[in-house]
Amino acid sequence: MLDWVSGVLLLVGSFLLLTGALGFLRFADFYARIHACGVTETLATSCILLGLLIQSDSAVPQFKLLLILLFVLLSSPTSSHALAKAAWNAGVRPRDNRGKQPLPLPPGEH
Repeated sequence: MLDWVSGVLLLVGSFLLLTGALGFLRFADFYARIHACGVTETLATSCILLGLLIQSDSAVPQFKLLLILLFVLLSSPTSSHALAKAAWNAGVRPRDNRGKQPLPLPPGEH
């Protein structure tokens, strides 16, 4: 039964990585792209690490996988936010719904 659960988690993680890559390629806006990559990467990596954790039969690899999972859960959203904040400060603005024109600056940022 644990092999099935592990296999499903590994497949779900792989599927999420694929959808994140497709989102990165398809979305027209920097912020939409970083959102697609950041969210799917965090969830996909978590699924893959949990699948590997279930497959592991020793305490040392399990502990290492848990540390990696903790690091990913803390660092991935933080790095996505830092990239978005740096892009905003550099003047990159979101596009409108059609991906054509940058949205106007909020009041007070002219």
